Amino acid sequence: MQEDFISKITTIIEKKAGDEQFGVSELADAMNMSRSNLLRKIKAATGRSASQYIRRVRLEIAMEMLKEEEFTVSEISWKVGFVSTSYFIKCFREEFGYPPGEVGKQQPELLTNVEVSEAEDREASGYLNKVVALAAVIVLTLSIGWAVADRVKSDSPKEGTEKSIAVLPFKNESSDSSNVYFINGLMESTLSNLQKIEDLRVISRTSVEKFRNSTQTIPEIAEELNTRYLVEGSGQKVGDKVLLHIQLIDAYTDRHVWAEQYSREIADVFSLQNEVATKIATSIEAIITPSEMEQIDKIPTDDLQAYDYYLQAMEHFHRQNKEGLEIAIPLFEKAIERDPEFALAYADLAISYYFLEIYQIDKQYTDLLNLNADKALLYDPKSAESLIAKAFYYMQVGEYRLAVPHLEKALEYNPNSSAVIQTLADLYARYIPNTEKYLEYALKGNQLEIAANDSIQQSYLYLHLSNAFIQNGFVDEAQKYINLSLDYNPNNEFRYLKPFVTYAKDHDMKKMIRQLVQEFERDTTRLDIMQEIGKAYFFEHQFDSSYIYYSKFVRDRERFGLQIFPNENAKISYVFGKVGETDKAAELFADYEAFCKEDESIYQSINRALLFAHKGEIEQGMEQLKEFAAQNNYQYWVVLFLEDDPLIDPLKSHPDFENTIQRIKDRFRENKATLEEKLEEKGLM
Repeated sequence: MQEDFISKITTIIEKKAGDEQFGVSELADAMNMSRSNLLRKIKAATGRSASQYIRRVRLEIAMEMLKEEEFTVSEISWKVGFVSTSYFIKCFREEFGYPPGEVGKQQPELLTNVEVSEAEDREASGYLNKVVALAAVIVLTLSIGWAVADRVKSDSPKEGTEKSIAVLPFKNESSDSSNVYFINGLMESTLSNLQKIEDLRVISRTSVEKFRNSTQTIPEIAEELNTRYLVEGSGQKVGDKVLLHIQLIDAYTDRHVWAEQYSREIADVFSLQNEVATKIATSIEAIITPSEMEQIDKIPTDDLQAYDYYLQAMEHFHRQNKEGLEIAIPLFEKAIERDPEFALAYADLAISYYFLEIYQIDKQYTDLLNLNADKALLYDPKSAESLIAKAFYYMQVGEYRLAVPHLEKALEYNPNSSAVIQTLADLYARYIPNTEKYLEYALKGNQLEIAANDSIQQSYLYLHLSNAFIQNGFVDEAQKYINLSLDYNPNNEFRYLKPFVTYAKDHDMKKMIRQLVQEFERDTTRLDIMQEIGKAYFFEHQFDSSYIYYSKFVRDRERFGLQIFPNENAKISYVFGKVGETDKAAELFADYEAFCKEDESIYQSINRALLFAHKGEIEQGMEQLKEFAAQNNYQYWVVLFLEDDPLIDPLKSHPDFENTIQRIKDRFRENKATLEEKLEEKGLM
């Protein structure tokens, strides 16, 4: 009977495969069954949810079409009901273990699939701009910024979803489109209040934004967001009244848990927002602590006109571009003029100044950023936004360690703040190196930031997670996500992480060099890849080849006045000395020595070990190496490359060298095992 049932529903799905609107409800109607009965029977027969089984059938049809090679991947995705090609690629790989473009191929090499001319790439962004933008990014500390971090879907659609919720964009039912900002503000406040409840996992605003005009069903959206509950809302502003219809849906059963229609005076908008959040949390039996209730009950301002200016500003703020910020700033200022104690407006004004020049070398708004952050803290020291604003000030002036306690405190007031979690991941990836915390915050962000708006963003998100995994020695996980990253965007500018991940798996240095050179040939303006190739040849003791790349790197670094990769100057100096450029070698080594004096990272002792080894001061070098052997949370690259470093060679004759190197390796393995256990306990792996 089960076989007959599955055969029948499969036939129906096959006939409707090209209809993207065909989902669980339509299948239930076609089978003359209730939705709940259909869900139960499919689950019992296949072990999959109904939406998962429909997707499986569509993907099997796609597989057969790909084998016939009559259509492109994009054409096939449409023919089997996927409106998004990138989502089709992602689902296909998750189902079959490889991307649709590799059907029928043996041992695919993604690095050779796409050719982009150097001229096109230079024209797109400009030579100097690219050099500056990439100057601070190296493959060993790769990270993605605020706007595009960590939106990666968990492997199991049910894992950790019991009290997970997403607030979908509210619909404006007013004929006056100028009221959209107000309706969006209601959605934002609902989301913000729910984020303050630690017992909930609340999907980020950026993840739900892509569904603003989506035609996907509730179960399909929930599955993509890996969440159980969805909030839908619609409303309008009519004179001095706000009309709001809101409903909470359990995506497991596709039934309404709670729904309410409100008609309130505008003056009651804050109590309305707080009531909605509280009822939603109560309906799914989330625990709200007294301190969380205090945060939810806050009224941001007593001046409704100030609040209206604030909502208008946020509409432009969320565009996440320079033009939007420039419109938002004067609106925040108007809100503050109306209410000089409006902490939230001060905080978001400060944050706007930070993002307005985040990629600029010369900062003009640092004082304004600091002033408004301090005002925000003065009027509301327990606001996550106030603390974030002050953290951004410290980041702007390079005081990264001072930013951390403000961000950690912000998480106490808003434990679901993906912005804070992303920023902490970025800090521990680049500025305060700590691989354990980097991966932990990257995975926490993974649970909140799920769906990117396009395939390019999604590619960066997968790449970001791959980098966090490989730094901690999780090679298989890193390989999985770098492959997914390149499925979404084969032209990802940081795709050269893949040769390093591959090396971590097969330890073939010559292969890694070939792949890096191939990446460099795609764009010969890349200083980051240039120095990585020079370093790879350096590890191979091929100093003439290393010099070719290192000399170009040094020339362009000096040409543009860039202070990048100072930690690599010892290696570069060594190579210059090997080819006879002794004066330049001495200059570079002096720069490295100055860097070591200023270095306060966890790599301080190993950098000094190389310094003393090169100077022939063996005992001092070994003392520093032993000191490093007691460190924690260092990158896997140290384990992989340290013994191949020619700079370490003078220490190899010391009787304690081999034992010290073994302690470094053993400590890394112990830390990895402890970290894996800790992440599993926290439900992050």
